[in-house]
Amino acid sequence: MIGAQALARIEMKTLLQTELAHPSRRRFLAAASSLVLRGPSRGASPARPNILYIMTDQQHAGMMSCAGNRWLKTPAMDSLARAGMRFERAYSSNPVCVPARTSMITGRYPSHFGIQSNQTSPLPPEVLPYTLGNLFRAAGYRTVYGGKTHWPRPLTPENTGFEYLTRDERDELAERCADFLRRRQDQPFLLVASFINPHDICYMAIDAYTNAEGLPVMYPQSNIERRRLAEACALPPGVSKQEFFARHCPPVPRNHEPTQGEPSAFGRFASFRGWVRRHWSEQDWRLHRWAYCRLTERVDAEIGRVLAALRDTGLDRTTLVVFSSDHGDMDAAHRFEHKSLPYEESARVPFVLSWPGHIPAGRIDRKHLVSASVDLLPTLCDYAGIQPPQGLPGRSLRPIASGSAPAGWREELVVECTGGRCLRTERYKYVIWEGRPPEEMLIDMEQDPGEMTNLAAEAALAPVLADHRRRLHRQVEQLGDAFGRSLLSALPASKASQ
Repeated sequence: MIGAQALARIEMKTLLQTELAHPSRRRFLAAASSLVLRGPSRGASPARPNILYIMTDQQHAGMMSCAGNRWLKTPAMDSLARAGMRFERAYSSNPVCVPARTSMITGRYPSHFGIQSNQTSPLPPEVLPYTLGNLFRAAGYRTVYGGKTHWPRPLTPENTGFEYLTRDERDELAERCADFLRRRQDQPFLLVASFINPHDICYMAIDAYTNAEGLPVMYPQSNIERRRLAEACALPPGVSKQEFFARHCPPVPRNHEPTQGEPSAFGRFASFRGWVRRHWSEQDWRLHRWAYCRLTERVDAEIGRVLAALRDTGLDRTTLVVFSSDHGDMDAAHRFEHKSLPYEESARVPFVLSWPGHIPAGRIDRKHLVSASVDLLPTLCDYAGIQPPQGLPGRSLRPIASGSAPAGWREELVVECTGGRCLRTERYKYVIWEGRPPEEMLIDMEQDPGEMTNLAAEAALAPVLADHRRRLHRQVEQLGDAFGRSLLSALPASKASQ
């Protein structure tokens, strides 16, 4: 009889040989010669730790009490930050579900596959051997996935190398993960726990718009989303509405008003995004922020049950825990909710690495520009001793987490957006957004962290603007990003030549 791990290795090698016979597919398969296929080992070890990757949906980086947010309490997330390293400058590859999640599972920017939004074409099947689960399964890990996927076709947990623990994205997911951790494991594992919340906040603006306009319910799914949102919107027991807004409810953020000089397209959002921007009162925005906090606390409690099982079994000593989110939510900044924009609230996400005894506890990295999406796969491979596919744009964060200074760390980071491109550097954020012609933003993140003033028209900063155009152009060429290239090439000649 052939063991399961040996069979998986044979199947992987056969698939690689088949795929390499097609020259048109070599773009995806350059990694074949460098792929490490290890045999199974008994349990985890310092050289091959277990890995628990916990992911939330639509949680921006400021939605943790350890990040200084006094309007919510997230003891589970905070415990990971206390035990490890929190990265303050971590960004999504694209602040929309499908693009970001595609990056997480493949290690590629969404533009590599022509993905701009949740409406996307199928991925080529030859990418499957290089997805996260298949790489780890081939290297002798037991690979298990639970919760939300939201991937483009043909990706499924099964064909990307995972056992599918449960489709539930809430309490059942927490319990199934805890049950899995309590079982004896004869080989190191990679467990992905993909929770849905605080994503239920999406329905607040959607329902306000459809109710006001007399429209059918948008995105009819199960009733649980609306039930959880209603619970999150509830006032504390015994508290009057007046007292609630006076003492309990978060205020609107300091950057609540639109950016001076924002791209004109931002002011033309249709449907619910444009409607709430025009019609919501200050109390509406504040209630939205209250509910967002409560939904984040709900998912923190679910994460807490998973972490409790990890501690109770002693697996916390042999397990690398990674915590992040696919993208953020605008959270009333610039009179926006939802995602997809290049602003910090939408694009910057929590990212924590925790492994007691191996990652210094209680550290915060505020220096390095990190992609929570494309840096994930190389980082996990590095800890597991797996050679990642060649040509990936991401880098392993292990040297930073270990306290050493990585050589030649990136000085700029791309965030792809539906409708635009963003380049984050040490001090500035440059944005180019589709239009006729495209419009640009330049934000001094050191002097203007709330992104309130667009400096792209400032004559004194023309050299900075031109430098960031050149940097972005270099990045989109390296990434093969056709949409980014088209935006830059559509700039008027007078600007492009600056």
